[in-house]
Amino acid sequence: MKYKYETHTHTSPVSRCGRVSVGDIIKMYIEKGFSGIVLTDHYSPLTWYDQSLVAPQKKIEFYLQSYREMKKIAPSDFTVMFGMELRHFGTSNDYLIYGMDDKWLEKQGNLMAVWEKRVYEMMHKEGYLVYEAHPFRPGRTRCNTDYIDGVEIYNGKTGKKYNDKAEKWAKEKGLLTISGSDFHKPEHAGRGGIITEKPIRNNADLLDTLRSMNFEMIKTY
Repeated sequence: MKYKYETHTHTSPVSRCGRVSVGDIIKMYIEKGFSGIVLTDHYSPLTWYDQSLVAPQKKIEFYLQSYREMKKIAPSDFTVMFGMELRHFGTSNDYLIYGMDDKWLEKQGNLMAVWEKRVYEMMHKEGYLVYEAHPFRPGRTRCNTDYIDGVEIYNGKTGKKYNDKAEKWAKEKGLLTISGSDFHKPEHAGRGGIITEKPIRNNADLLDTLRSMNFEMIKTY
């Protein structure tokens, strides 16, 4: 038996650009044969666009609500994991963080004001992994590869030309790689993700799987 997992998902209302509620996301992905999902809502000015832009920790429960609701309502055989898509102030680059614990995040300050090197150190201290998302999408730049573990080489909302460039760059740099749908609305469901031989039941399993690269990538051109 094989298992499919989504690794790049945005929800409404946490991500301002998200268009689908967590209940509907679960239904869509179960219908497509997925066994689980990583929520990676934007932690960036795309989310903290009101008075919380400087002090998002004051509304951290807002940021965590989709993950906690999905955990509560998902069937027992559908794995829900917490992640993040982080963007720092003054940049257009996005970083997918895997393995993150929601309780850990509650204790942090403003991660938008902590740039790549320090974020990488913080995440590695906790055992989390950092990937640059869609690095060749127009308007993005490639970060210092000393401060990431991997690269999203297939993004379901990004054209083949840019995904191919990301794959070539990741291979040249010897980085981990991943695929994700970058889900925002129904037509994005299941465009990317990973297929495994063993079930992923929690973030610890996810981290082991990502580090080992023991999975197939979903690519739907």
